[in-house]
Amino acid sequence: MAREIVKYVHSEEDTAQIASALAALLHPGDVVLLDGALAAGKTFFTRALVRALGSDETVTSPTYTIANVYETPAGPLLHVDAYRLKGAQEFYHLGLEDYIDTGICVIEWGERIKDYFDAPLSIRIGFGDTDTARTVTLSASAPRWTAVLEALA
Repeated sequence: MAREIVKYVHSEEDTAQIASALAALLHPGDVVLLDGALAAGKTFFTRALVRALGSDETVTSPTYTIANVYETPAGPLLHVDAYRLKGAQEFYHLGLEDYIDTGICVIEWGERIKDYFDAPLSIRIGFGDTDTARTVTLSASAPRWTAVLEALA
């Protein structure tokens, strides 16, 4: 059964605080699937996560490159944009398994390839009632994420 928490944020700083809190709970091998409309803040969330993991690398959307890797003290963070992928099989053919197994993986438009992963954390970012407000919904069914969701609640 999936567990879900919903956070209402009013600013980018609030969103960055969620990313920072999550960063402290992530381990190599963890997969985070990010979804939301265009410009909802998926890349911003990833940028805040990379910063919280201790990297000062410039984080950009991997829309055209499909994948970027950022080195952090916690290990590599693989940042994928699955928007142009047709499904899990196409993702498999990218040959990114080593990064997925040894690093933290964040996938924008993750719903498109969710069947590839056994135990991801899903995060959906939705627009709020102001330009900077967002609804951040975190959900997972795997036991790995129970304590993480409780800590973030």
